[in-house]
Amino acid sequence: MTDTQWDLITPLLPEPNTGGRPEKHPRREIVNAILYVVRSGCPWRYLPTDLPPWQTVYWYFQQWEQAGVTEALLRELRIKARRQGGRDDEPSAGIIDSQSVKGADTVGRDSRGFDAGKKVNGRKRFIITDTTGLLVTVAVMAASWQDRDGAKTALLSAYLTTPIRHVFADQGFAGRLVDWVRDTLRTTLEIVRKPADQRGFNVIARRWVVERTLAWLTACRRLARDYERDPKVSEAIIRWAAIAGMARRLTRTGPARRQARIVCD
Repeated sequence: MTDTQWDLITPLLPEPNTGGRPEKHPRREIVNAILYVVRSGCPWRYLPTDLPPWQTVYWYFQQWEQAGVTEALLRELRIKARRQGGRDDEPSAGIIDSQSVKGADTVGRDSRGFDAGKKVNGRKRFIITDTTGLLVTVAVMAASWQDRDGAKTALLSAYLTTPIRHVFADQGFAGRLVDWVRDTLRTTLEIVRKPADQRGFNVIARRWVVERTLAWLTACRRLARDYERDPKVSEAIIRWAAIAGMARRLTRTGPARRQARIVCD
């Protein structure tokens, strides 16, 4: 994490407890260790020795999650990113999508399932983003959940925490979910369908934004599949990945460029 990125995050972290022993490890190193796990995909116990002990890092990870730190970080960074783009602080429209990922052997039978459509045994992630692709909320559950049923948790969370009252979705969310969202949440769920004459791959309006966000998230190797025993930990990992992405966006001084390919003769 760069100095500029750290300046964005440090004011949002909880203050250290007073009256006890001073903290041994800098907060910045704790955050760096968490992001190292998220980006590299390594187990907590395999953290490099130049970072704080994994027990300390995981303790902070759990304590901050219980205190709602990741939700606060996500919201504040999203507001800053929207301001940077000349938008209002809070979105009025969002986009929802789901992603089924394989579950590792650490995923318990009580929270895993089989997605018959994608032929995936594991978990399903439901995310809602704003219209620029910034993460708003996430819900993780067994892959056996149908989109129209599992989406209710994410939609309810977005309803309670943001002014989003119009959500775009694909055909998997059509049906009775549209009526439930309208009657219960007073929100419009618009189904964006692909053209009837479409053949092969084509970018579909609105839907491509959330699909791009899922691609950004799964660039973090910890999210290539689900390794967490508790789905709530999976949600926290996803939020940390989104926080890192927003911090990079806010501190970027120029357009993103792909690293040049090195050819060895």
